[in-house]
Amino acid sequence: MIERELKAKLELLASKYPILTLTGPRQSGKSTLLRSTFPDYAYVSLENTENRLFAQTDPNGFLATYPDKTIIDEAQLVPSLFSYLQTHTDFKGKVGMYLLAGSQNFLLMESITQSLAGRTAILKLLPFSRNELKTVALNEQTIDEEIFTGSYPRIYDKDIAAIDFYPYYIQTYIERDVRLLKHIGDINKFILFLKMCAGRIGQLLNLSSLANECGIAVSTAQSWLSVLEASYILYLLKPNHNNYSKRLVKTPKLYFYDTGVACSLLNIIQAEQIATHFLRGALFENIVINEFVKKSLNAGQEPQLSFWRDKTGNEVDLIEQIGDKQVGYEIKSGATFSSDYFKGLRYWANHSHAEADACNVIYTGEKSLKTSFGNVICW
Repeated sequence: MIERELKAKLELLASKYPILTLTGPRQSGKSTLLRSTFPDYAYVSLENTENRLFAQTDPNGFLATYPDKTIIDEAQLVPSLFSYLQTHTDFKGKVGMYLLAGSQNFLLMESITQSLAGRTAILKLLPFSRNELKTVALNEQTIDEEIFTGSYPRIYDKDIAAIDFYPYYIQTYIERDVRLLKHIGDINKFILFLKMCAGRIGQLLNLSSLANECGIAVSTAQSWLSVLEASYILYLLKPNHNNYSKRLVKTPKLYFYDTGVACSLLNIIQAEQIATHFLRGALFENIVINEFVKKSLNAGQEPQLSFWRDKTGNEVDLIEQIGDKQVGYEIKSGATFSSDYFKGLRYWANHSHAEADACNVIYTGEKSLKTSFGNVICW
Protein backbone atom coordinates (compact mmCIF):
# COMPACT_ATOMS: atom_id res chain seq x y z
CA MET A 1 0.00 0.00 0.00
CA ILE A 2 1.25 3.48 -0.85
CA GLU A 3 2.19 5.44 2.27
CA ARG A 4 0.22 8.69 2.65
CA GLU A 5 2.13 11.80 3.66
CA LEU A 6 -0.72 12.97 5.89
CA LYS A 7 -0.40 9.94 8.18
CA ALA A 8 2.05 11.51 10.66
CA LYS A 9 -0.16 14.58 11.11
CA LEU A 10 -3.21 12.36 11.60
CA GLU A 11 -1.50 10.43 14.39
CA LEU A 12 -0.28 13.61 16.07
CA LEU A 13 -3.63 15.41 16.08
CA ALA A 14 -5.56 12.32 17.16
CA SER A 15 -3.48 12.45 20.33
CA LYS A 16 -4.46 16.09 20.93
CA TYR A 17 -8.19 16.33 20.16
CA PRO A 18 -11.23 14.26 21.17
CA ILE A 19 -12.41 14.26 17.53
CA LEU A 20 -10.42 14.32 14.31
CA THR A 21 -12.13 15.19 11.03
CA LEU A 22 -10.78 14.12 7.65
CA THR A 23 -12.39 15.55 4.55
CA GLY A 24 -11.62 15.45 0.85
CA PRO A 25 -13.05 14.25 -2.47
CA ARG A 26 -14.73 10.88 -2.79
CA GLN A 27 -12.32 8.04 -3.47
CA SER A 28 -9.28 10.02 -2.31
CA GLY A 29 -8.45 7.30 0.23
CA LYS A 30 -9.85 8.78 3.46
CA SER A 31 -11.37 5.56 4.84
CA THR A 32 -8.36 3.48 3.83
CA LEU A 33 -5.98 5.91 5.50
CA LEU A 34 -7.96 6.07 8.74
CA ARG A 35 -8.49 2.33 8.98
CA SER A 36 -4.85 1.50 8.25
CA THR A 37 -3.50 4.18 10.60
CA PHE A 38 -5.88 3.29 13.46
CA PRO A 39 -6.47 -0.49 13.08
CA ASP A 40 -7.84 -0.84 16.63
CA TYR A 41 -10.75 1.55 15.92
CA ALA A 42 -14.25 0.34 15.11
CA TYR A 43 -15.55 1.41 11.71
CA VAL A 44 -19.09 2.47 10.86
CA SER A 45 -20.28 4.05 7.62
CA LEU A 46 -23.37 6.25 7.62
CA GLU A 47 -23.84 5.54 3.92
CA ASN A 48 -25.18 2.22 5.14
CA THR A 49 -28.93 2.78 5.46
CA GLU A 50 -29.27 0.84 8.73
CA ASN A 51 -26.37 2.67 10.37
CA ARG A 52 -27.70 6.01 9.23
CA LEU A 53 -31.19 5.28 10.51
CA PHE A 54 -29.75 4.13 13.85
CA ALA A 55 -27.74 7.36 14.23
CA GLN A 56 -30.72 9.51 13.22
CA THR A 57 -33.42 7.91 15.35
CA ASP A 58 -31.41 6.88 18.41
CA PRO A 59 -28.21 8.96 18.64
CA ASN A 60 -27.69 8.09 22.31
CA GLY A 61 -27.99 4.40 21.52
CA PHE A 62 -25.62 4.83 18.59
CA LEU A 63 -22.97 6.43 20.82
CA ALA A 64 -23.53 3.80 23.50
CA THR A 65 -22.80 1.18 20.82
CA TYR A 66 -19.73 3.13 19.63
CA PRO A 67 -18.59 4.89 22.84
CA ASP A 68 -14.92 5.37 21.95
CA LYS A 69 -12.26 4.76 19.30
CA THR A 70 -14.61 4.76 16.33
CA ILE A 71 -14.26 5.86 12.72
CA ILE A 72 -17.53 7.38 11.47
CA ASP A 73 -17.51 7.54 7.68
CA GLU A 74 -19.66 10.04 5.72
CA ALA A 75 -20.52 11.64 9.05
CA GLN A 76 -22.14 14.67 7.38
CA LEU A 77 -25.12 12.50 6.37
CA VAL A 78 -26.44 12.73 9.95
CA PRO A 79 -25.78 16.33 11.03
CA SER A 80 -27.99 15.92 14.11
CA LEU A 81 -25.41 13.46 15.52
CA PHE A 82 -22.79 16.17 15.98
CA SER A 83 -24.39 17.82 19.01
CA TYR A 84 -24.55 14.41 20.72
CA LEU A 85 -20.88 13.83 19.88
CA GLN A 86 -20.10 17.17 21.51
CA THR A 87 -21.90 16.27 24.74
CA HIS A 88 -20.47 12.75 24.84
CA THR A 89 -16.84 13.75 24.26
CA ASP A 90 -17.06 16.70 26.66
CA PHE A 91 -18.31 14.37 29.38
CA LYS A 92 -15.57 11.78 28.79
CA GLY A 93 -12.78 14.35 28.48
CA LYS A 94 -10.55 12.05 26.43
CA VAL A 95 -8.58 12.49 23.21
CA GLY A 96 -8.76 10.37 20.07
CA MET A 97 -12.31 9.21 20.65
CA TYR A 98 -13.78 9.66 17.17
CA LEU A 99 -12.41 9.98 13.67
CA LEU A 100 -14.90 11.54 11.27
CA ALA A 101 -14.62 11.28 7.50
CA GLY A 102 -16.70 13.07 4.89
CA SER A 103 -16.63 14.05 1.23
CA GLN A 104 -19.09 16.94 1.27
CA ASN A 105 -17.12 19.77 2.76
CA PHE A 106 -20.01 22.25 2.95
CA LEU A 107 -22.31 19.98 5.00
CA LEU A 108 -19.46 18.71 7.15
CA MET A 109 -18.08 22.16 7.97
CA GLU A 110 -21.57 23.49 8.68
CA SER A 111 -22.15 20.74 11.25
CA ILE A 112 -18.72 21.24 12.81
CA THR A 113 -19.18 25.00 13.09
CA GLN A 114 -22.50 24.52 14.86
CA SER A 115 -21.48 21.78 17.30
CA LEU A 116 -17.80 20.83 17.32
CA ALA A 117 -15.90 24.10 17.07
CA GLY A 118 -12.71 23.83 19.13
CA ARG A 119 -13.21 20.11 19.70
CA THR A 120 -11.91 18.76 16.41
CA ALA A 121 -8.88 19.15 14.21
CA ILE A 122 -9.72 19.25 10.50
CA LEU A 123 -7.45 17.76 7.84
CA LYS A 124 -7.94 17.40 4.10
CA LEU A 125 -6.85 14.46 1.97
CA LEU A 126 -6.56 14.84 -1.80
CA PRO A 127 -5.67 12.05 -4.27
CA PHE A 128 -2.03 10.92 -4.38
CA SER A 129 0.73 13.49 -4.56
CA ARG A 130 3.67 12.96 -6.85
CA ASN A 131 5.90 12.05 -3.88
CA GLU A 132 3.42 9.39 -2.81
CA LEU A 133 3.37 7.93 -6.30
CA LYS A 134 7.15 7.55 -6.50
CA THR A 135 6.79 4.00 -5.22
CA VAL A 136 4.80 2.97 -8.31
CA ALA A 137 5.69 3.17 -11.98
CA LEU A 138 5.26 6.94 -12.18
CA ASN A 139 8.79 7.47 -13.45
CA GLU A 140 7.88 5.54 -16.58
CA GLN A 141 5.08 7.99 -17.42
CA THR A 142 5.45 11.05 -19.60
CA ILE A 143 4.03 14.31 -18.30
CA ASP A 144 1.11 13.94 -20.72
CA GLU A 145 0.38 10.49 -19.26
CA GLU A 146 0.51 11.90 -15.73
CA ILE A 147 -1.96 14.64 -16.64
CA PHE A 148 -4.29 12.16 -18.34
CA THR A 149 -4.12 9.46 -15.65
CA GLY A 150 -4.64 11.77 -12.68
CA SER A 151 -3.93 10.58 -9.16
CA TYR A 152 -6.98 8.85 -7.69
CA PRO A 153 -5.88 5.86 -5.56
CA ARG A 154 -8.24 3.29 -7.12
CA ILE A 155 -6.61 3.76 -10.53
CA TYR A 156 -3.28 2.61 -9.13
CA ASP A 157 -4.60 0.13 -6.58
CA LYS A 158 -6.79 -1.76 -9.05
CA ASP A 159 -4.86 -0.94 -12.24
CA ILE A 160 -7.87 0.75 -13.86
CA ALA A 161 -7.44 2.66 -17.11
CA ALA A 162 -8.30 6.34 -16.72
CA ILE A 163 -10.89 6.10 -19.48
CA ASP A 164 -12.62 3.35 -17.47
CA PHE A 165 -12.50 5.26 -14.20
CA TYR A 166 -13.36 8.93 -14.64
CA PRO A 167 -16.63 8.79 -16.61
CA TYR A 168 -18.12 6.54 -13.94
CA TYR A 169 -16.58 8.61 -11.15
CA ILE A 170 -18.21 11.74 -12.56
CA GLN A 171 -21.55 10.01 -13.02
CA THR A 172 -21.62 8.08 -9.76
CA TYR A 173 -20.15 10.56 -7.32
CA ILE A 174 -20.32 14.08 -8.68
CA GLU A 175 -23.94 13.89 -9.81
CA ARG A 176 -25.03 12.20 -6.59
CA ASP A 177 -23.18 14.55 -4.28
CA VAL A 178 -24.40 17.56 -6.19
CA ARG A 179 -28.00 16.43 -5.85
CA LEU A 180 -27.52 16.02 -2.11
CA LEU A 181 -26.17 19.55 -1.80
CA LYS A 182 -28.40 21.38 -4.25
CA HIS A 183 -31.58 20.77 -6.16
CA ILE A 184 -30.44 20.68 -9.78
CA GLY A 185 -33.44 20.92 -12.05
CA ASP A 186 -31.58 20.11 -15.28
CA ILE A 187 -28.68 17.74 -14.72
CA ASN A 188 -27.67 18.01 -18.39
CA LYS A 189 -27.13 21.74 -18.01
CA PHE A 190 -25.09 21.08 -14.91
CA ILE A 191 -22.85 18.62 -16.76
CA LEU A 192 -22.46 21.18 -19.55
CA PHE A 193 -21.51 23.74 -16.90
CA LEU A 194 -18.92 21.32 -15.52
CA LYS A 195 -17.45 20.75 -18.99
CA MET A 196 -17.33 24.50 -19.60
CA CYS A 197 -15.40 24.90 -16.34
CA ALA A 198 -12.87 22.30 -17.54
CA GLY A 199 -12.43 24.32 -20.73
CA ARG A 200 -11.50 27.36 -18.63
CA ILE A 201 -8.68 25.86 -16.54
CA GLY A 202 -6.07 28.49 -15.73
CA GLN A 203 -8.29 31.33 -16.94
CA LEU A 204 -9.75 34.23 -15.01
CA LEU A 205 -13.21 33.31 -13.81
CA ASN A 206 -15.97 34.93 -15.86
CA LEU A 207 -19.28 33.88 -14.37
CA SER A 208 -21.33 35.88 -16.86
CA SER A 209 -19.71 34.10 -19.79
CA LEU A 210 -20.16 30.70 -18.14
CA ALA A 211 -23.80 31.41 -17.39
CA ASN A 212 -24.53 32.64 -20.92
CA GLU A 213 -22.94 29.62 -22.59
CA CYS A 214 -24.91 27.24 -20.37
CA GLY A 215 -28.18 29.12 -20.62
CA ILE A 216 -28.48 29.72 -16.87
CA ALA A 217 -28.63 32.73 -14.56
CA VAL A 218 -25.41 34.15 -13.11
CA SER A 219 -26.75 33.39 -9.62
CA THR A 220 -27.22 29.75 -10.63
CA ALA A 221 -23.67 29.61 -12.01
CA GLN A 222 -22.37 31.00 -8.70
CA SER A 223 -24.39 28.42 -6.76
CA TRP A 224 -23.17 25.52 -8.91
CA LEU A 225 -19.58 26.70 -8.64
CA SER A 226 -19.90 26.69 -4.84
CA VAL A 227 -21.18 23.11 -4.98
CA LEU A 228 -18.21 22.01 -7.08
CA GLU A 229 -15.82 23.67 -4.65
CA ALA A 230 -17.54 22.01 -1.67
CA SER A 231 -17.32 18.62 -3.40
CA TYR A 232 -13.56 19.02 -4.06
CA ILE A 233 -13.94 18.99 -7.82
CA LEU A 234 -12.47 22.41 -8.52
CA TYR A 235 -11.02 25.36 -6.66
CA LEU A 236 -10.35 29.04 -7.24
CA LEU A 237 -6.84 30.45 -6.97
CA LYS A 238 -7.10 33.95 -5.58
CA PRO A 239 -5.19 36.93 -6.97
CA ASN A 240 -2.37 38.40 -4.93
CA HIS A 241 -3.32 41.87 -3.76
CA ASN A 242 0.10 43.25 -2.85
CA ASN A 243 -0.25 46.68 -4.33
CA TYR A 244 2.90 46.95 -6.45
CA SER A 245 0.67 48.34 -9.18
CA LYS A 246 -2.56 50.31 -8.97
CA ARG A 247 -4.09 48.21 -11.75
CA LEU A 248 -4.23 44.69 -10.38
CA VAL A 249 -6.57 41.97 -11.57
CA LYS A 250 -8.93 41.01 -8.73
CA THR A 251 -10.63 37.99 -10.33
CA PRO A 252 -9.66 34.43 -9.28
CA LYS A 253 -8.50 31.69 -11.66
CA LEU A 254 -10.11 28.29 -11.94
CA TYR A 255 -8.39 24.90 -11.50
CA PHE A 256 -9.43 21.27 -10.94
CA TYR A 257 -8.24 19.21 -7.97
CA ASP A 258 -7.42 16.37 -10.39
CA THR A 259 -6.36 16.69 -14.02
CA GLY A 260 -7.73 13.22 -14.81
CA VAL A 261 -11.25 14.47 -14.05
CA ALA A 262 -10.62 17.54 -16.21
CA CYS A 263 -9.35 15.44 -19.14
CA SER A 264 -12.43 13.23 -18.99
CA LEU A 265 -14.69 16.30 -19.06
CA LEU A 266 -12.70 17.61 -22.05
CA ASN A 267 -13.39 14.33 -23.89
CA ILE A 268 -9.70 13.46 -23.98
CA ILE A 269 -9.64 9.66 -24.35
CA GLN A 270 -5.90 9.00 -24.56
CA ALA A 271 -2.75 10.66 -23.29
CA GLU A 272 -1.41 11.20 -26.80
CA GLN A 273 -4.11 13.81 -27.43
CA ILE A 274 -2.69 16.11 -24.78
CA ALA A 275 0.55 16.84 -26.67
CA THR A 276 -1.36 18.86 -29.28
CA HIS A 277 -4.34 19.92 -27.18
CA PHE A 278 -5.00 23.66 -26.96
CA LEU A 279 -5.21 23.33 -23.15
CA ARG A 280 -1.94 21.44 -22.66
CA GLY A 281 -0.24 24.46 -21.06
CA ALA A 282 -3.19 25.04 -18.75
CA LEU A 283 -3.37 21.36 -17.77
CA PHE A 284 0.36 21.32 -16.99
CA GLU A 285 -0.06 24.49 -14.94
CA ASN A 286 -2.96 22.82 -13.11
CA ILE A 287 -1.03 19.65 -12.21
CA VAL A 288 1.91 21.70 -10.93
CA ILE A 289 -0.24 23.96 -8.75
CA ASN A 290 -2.02 20.86 -7.42
CA GLU A 291 1.32 19.62 -6.08
CA PHE A 292 1.74 22.85 -4.09
CA VAL A 293 -1.80 22.47 -2.74
CA LYS A 294 -1.14 18.85 -1.72
CA LYS A 295 2.19 19.73 -0.12
CA SER A 296 0.46 22.16 2.24
CA LEU A 297 -2.59 20.00 3.00
CA ASN A 298 -0.45 16.91 3.65
CA ALA A 299 1.43 18.95 6.25
CA GLY A 300 -1.88 19.90 7.88
CA GLN A 301 -1.71 23.50 6.66
CA GLU A 302 -3.94 25.62 4.45
CA PRO A 303 -2.20 26.51 1.17
CA GLN A 304 -0.89 30.07 1.06
CA LEU A 305 -1.02 30.37 -2.71
CA SER A 306 -2.07 33.07 -5.15
CA PHE A 307 -1.21 34.46 -8.58
CA TRP A 308 -0.20 37.98 -9.54
CA ARG A 309 -1.41 39.82 -12.60
CA ASP A 310 -1.90 43.43 -13.55
CA LYS A 311 -4.27 44.81 -16.14
CA THR A 312 -1.51 45.31 -18.69
CA GLY A 313 -0.86 41.56 -18.85
CA ASN A 314 2.19 41.18 -16.60
CA GLU A 315 1.69 37.97 -14.67
CA VAL A 316 3.23 35.38 -12.35
CA ASP A 317 1.42 32.03 -12.45
CA LEU A 318 1.91 31.15 -8.80
CA ILE A 319 3.07 32.92 -5.65
CA GLU A 320 3.73 30.94 -2.50
CA GLN A 321 3.73 32.78 0.80
CA ILE A 322 6.40 31.33 3.12
CA GLY A 323 6.36 33.26 6.38
CA ASP A 324 6.89 36.89 5.43
CA LYS A 325 8.54 35.97 2.11
CA GLN A 326 6.91 35.48 -1.27
CA VAL A 327 8.27 33.05 -3.86
CA GLY A 328 7.16 33.30 -7.47
CA TYR A 329 6.77 30.50 -10.03
CA GLU A 330 6.22 30.67 -13.75
CA ILE A 331 4.89 27.36 -15.11
CA LYS A 332 5.72 26.46 -18.71
CA SER A 333 4.79 23.28 -20.56
CA GLY A 334 7.72 23.65 -22.97
CA ALA A 335 10.75 21.35 -22.63
CA THR A 336 13.30 23.88 -23.94
CA PHE A 337 14.32 26.68 -21.61
CA SER A 338 14.08 30.27 -22.81
CA SER A 339 15.09 33.39 -20.91
CA ASP A 340 11.73 34.83 -21.95
CA TYR A 341 10.18 32.52 -19.35
CA PHE A 342 11.43 34.96 -16.70
CA LYS A 343 9.79 38.04 -18.24
CA GLY A 344 6.80 38.16 -15.87
CA LEU A 345 8.92 37.14 -12.90
CA ARG A 346 11.44 39.92 -13.54
CA TYR A 347 8.67 42.51 -13.71
CA TRP A 348 7.14 41.19 -10.47
CA ALA A 349 10.54 41.03 -8.74
CA ASN A 350 11.34 44.63 -9.69
CA HIS A 351 8.10 45.83 -8.14
CA SER A 352 8.12 43.53 -5.10
CA HIS A 353 11.90 43.81 -4.51
CA ALA A 354 12.13 40.01 -4.48
CA GLU A 355 15.56 38.38 -4.69
CA ALA A 356 16.54 36.31 -7.73
CA ASP A 357 16.21 33.15 -5.62
CA ALA A 358 12.51 33.95 -5.24
CA CYS A 359 12.03 33.68 -9.00
CA ASN A 360 11.48 30.18 -10.38
CA VAL A 361 10.45 28.63 -13.66
CA ILE A 362 9.00 25.10 -13.66
CA TYR A 363 9.11 23.44 -17.08
CA THR A 364 8.95 19.98 -18.67
CA GLY A 365 12.64 19.87 -19.59
CA GLU A 366 15.09 17.44 -18.00
CA LYS A 367 17.67 19.84 -16.54
CA SER A 368 17.41 22.11 -13.53
CA LEU A 369 19.44 25.30 -13.93
CA LYS A 370 20.53 28.24 -11.82
CA THR A 371 20.56 31.42 -13.87
CA SER A 372 21.17 35.08 -13.12
CA PHE A 373 17.40 35.61 -13.43
CA GLY A 374 16.43 32.82 -11.04
CA ASN A 375 16.00 29.05 -10.83
CA VAL A 376 14.85 26.77 -13.64
CA ILE A 377 13.24 23.66 -12.12
CA CYS A 378 12.72 20.39 -13.94
CA TRP A 379 9.22 18.99 -13.44
